This record gives sequence, structure tokens and C-alpha cells, in this order.
Amino acid sequence: MFKILLSMMMMMFISILLMVMCKIISMKSNMDREKKSPFECGFDPKSSSRLPFSMQFFLIAVLFLVFDIEIVIILPMIITMKMSLSYEWTMTIIIFIIILILGLIHEWNNSILEWAK
Repeated sequence: MFKILLSMMMMMFISILLMVMCKIISMKSNMDREKKSPFECGFDPKSSSRLPFSMQFFLIAVLFLVFDIEIVIILPMIITMKMSLSYEWTMTIIIFIIILILGLIHEWNNSILEWAK
């Protein structure tokens, strides 16, 4: 009986100690300059969140995502080159790259890629 009581007291002590340590570690510092500085995107974190958003920045971000996903799709295609028929594999890659190049030309013609107008 004494061992059970002692082990319960030890568990309670360790639990309380861990909670106090977490509370001390997680206390916010008023002098933290990094948290008070603006975010990487340039918006002030303490200002209104309803500020107008630059459409140009959004379009460049979407363009980056498209070409980033392109890499994710093309890399497995390179690995499967040995397992598939050469003609089908080549045609798939060529069609995929042509679609991407046509999309890039379309964005270029609509001056999405130009920052200063």
C-alpha cells in the first residue's frame, strides 16, 4: 500500500513539475524584437488584416507553385522511363512540357511577369 501511495505522489510531483516548467518556458517576453517585427511578406502584423493585396504578388506566387508542381510531376517520370515504352514516355513528356511552355507564353503576353508597368 505504501509503494502505491509513494508512486502516486511521485507521479503527481513530476506532473506538477512539468506543468510549472512548461509555464515558465512558454511565458511571452515583451522584449522579443523578432515577434514585433513585420512578417516576411512586408505587412505589419499589428495593422488591419483587410489591407488590399497585390494581385501581381499573388500571380507570381501561383506561377511559382505551377512550376514547383511541374518538378514534382517530371521527376517520377524520369524514374519510370526504364519501365515504360520509349515512344509513349517521350510523347507524354513532350505534351506536358508544351502545355507548360504555352502557359508561360500566355502569362508573358498578358504581362503577368512584368513587375513595373
